[in-house]
Amino acid sequence: MAYNNYNKKKNKNKQQSEGAQFTKVRTPRKDKNEIVATVSRMLGGKRLDLQCMDGVVRMGRIPGSRKRRMRIREGDVVLAIPWDIQDSKADVVWKYRRQEVAWLQKKGYLK
Repeated sequence: MAYNNYNKKKNKNKQQSEGAQFTKVRTPRKDKNEIVATVSRMLGGKRLDLQCMDGVVRMGRIPGSRKRRMRIREGDVVLAIPWDIQDSKADVVWKYRRQEVAWLQKKGYLK
């Protein structure tokens, strides 16, 4: 296509995306009591079973504000916050993508 001469911004963005390949990953924060977990089973509705990295199996819940934004399946890696009242339950606050999961494994956040 002959649009490359007119659209220099398009070429610049293409060159930047080819050269730099880094991902910005949200890491679990200890002060907010966040834990990395893997979805082991979908229970229906907005509930699921989580295998947390601290060794505890918790029932996870997707809050209503994130329910329609996150599509979670079995085997996905998520960020969860355990409840203060019941330690056996947690809220899911973030879903990691494939590239982010690879970075977490490389840095030692996943076991």
